[in-house]
Amino acid sequence: MANELRDAALASKAWPYEEARKLLARYPQGAPAKGHVLFETGYGPSGLPHIGTFNEVLRTTMVRHAYEAMSDVPTRLVAFSDDMDGLRKVPDNVPNQAMLTEHLGKPLTRIPDPFGKFESFAHHNNAMLRLFLDRYGFDYEFLSATDYYTTGRFDDALKNVLRHYDAIMGVMLPSLRAERQATYSPVLPIDPRTGIVLQVPVEVVDADSGLIRYTTPDGDTHTTTALGGAAKLQWKVDWAMRWVALGVDYEMAGKDLIDSVIQSSKICRVLGAKPPEGFNYEMFLDENGEKISKSKGNGLSLEQWLTYGPQESLAYFAYREPKRAKALHIGVIPRAIDDYWKSVADYPTQELPQKLGNPVHHIHNGDVPAEVLPVSFGLLLNLVGVIGNADRAVVRDYLEAYRPGTQHPALDALIGHALAYHRDYVAPTLKRRAPTPEEAAALRDLDARLAALDGSDDLAAAAQNEVYEVGKAHYGQEKLRDWFKALYETLLGSEQGPRMGSFIALYGLANSRALIADALTERG
Repeated sequence: MANELRDAALASKAWPYEEARKLLARYPQGAPAKGHVLFETGYGPSGLPHIGTFNEVLRTTMVRHAYEAMSDVPTRLVAFSDDMDGLRKVPDNVPNQAMLTEHLGKPLTRIPDPFGKFESFAHHNNAMLRLFLDRYGFDYEFLSATDYYTTGRFDDALKNVLRHYDAIMGVMLPSLRAERQATYSPVLPIDPRTGIVLQVPVEVVDADSGLIRYTTPDGDTHTTTALGGAAKLQWKVDWAMRWVALGVDYEMAGKDLIDSVIQSSKICRVLGAKPPEGFNYEMFLDENGEKISKSKGNGLSLEQWLTYGPQESLAYFAYREPKRAKALHIGVIPRAIDDYWKSVADYPTQELPQKLGNPVHHIHNGDVPAEVLPVSFGLLLNLVGVIGNADRAVVRDYLEAYRPGTQHPALDALIGHALAYHRDYVAPTLKRRAPTPEEAAALRDLDARLAALDGSDDLAAAAQNEVYEVGKAHYGQEKLRDWFKALYETLLGSEQGPRMGSFIALYGLANSRALIADALTERG
């Protein structure tokens, strides 16, 4: 089976396998000199981690697992925090903004935590990142830029940058505006008096010892070391230096960083190394079509998604079409949940090539749950909607009547998500309307037909058939859509709804007929 899986993975067109084959081509002789293949994801802790952060780690993990299916070479995944960066802008979604404004320009690890819980703002956000990743169970190592700079672990790489200073300037200057060229430096000294990361021209005095010279904005000239945390590198140079210092083999990035990838790759080559493999994914957009941003705090938070849907549904959403921009808002969660569970249900009967192209294979690294849900999330939402102020026990009772003996931990969790989603986003929008005379006639016909189904062996199928027959009789085949819309609006208070036969079976024949009676009463 292992050889069969490897052969299928080598031929699969699923994007994680296509990405992993880049690494096979990178090291055709097997393991690199360092003995493993290194995957990296980056995080800028100037803002709280968001779903875009999760997305990058998840997708990178999928490529890592795909590579492991093809190769016996060991792998590592590092989550690197750029916590030496100077704070350029105060995020909109954090407290104590006036305090943070006083520390603009300082490294993030030297700015007090506005939440008052950690040693610094960066320490707080790094802790949130690790909690964020641990909650999902990612296998990763956390690395801190501050740690690597201040302990000297980047010193040799920094000396290498200083030795190639002019060549790096030759890469960067043509990409900058004239006014930026005048002050640009690959090396950013940290002012020992103010603690601010300085954007000033720098002269290399002695690359082998790490000495630089610069003039502060107030005119003081300093000759000092660039090592041991006394300076950091400009973003694109920093990225390239890190690739070289750590030996990064794979790192993906958002489409907004294409230029950064190009420039950093050039600098990486200047420093004597091969840039990592990777690809540029499209960005998640909020409901207004704007890119999700840490500083704005727009879009969904991980906590929001996990309130209304399981983490597997988020992973499913992230897996699909990584090179297409997708709107990420509350409204996409129900569809993602149902698409995930449909893929789980499809998986056991698929041939191996189809399994490797199924998103759930990559979400679960081949260990896909065997359970199949008896109802869809959409159907659960409709059930909760008509029950009203329900709790878990009431919903479970309906499910037990619908499918006796159903014991399913995932379904139990889904009930909680349905109750929360209905409470916060569905209930405020529900508004049942009275049926028109034509609709009332069709509803009376449907009620009479449902009355005859009492004791039916397969109520869902029988009820669905009667719903169709009533629709064809009163609306004609060409206007069935109008009939279903009328059912949803008069019985459920929504413009869209479930397969009515399944809903009637789940809600119960007597309850469903009572819904029709209520609608007809409103008609008068």
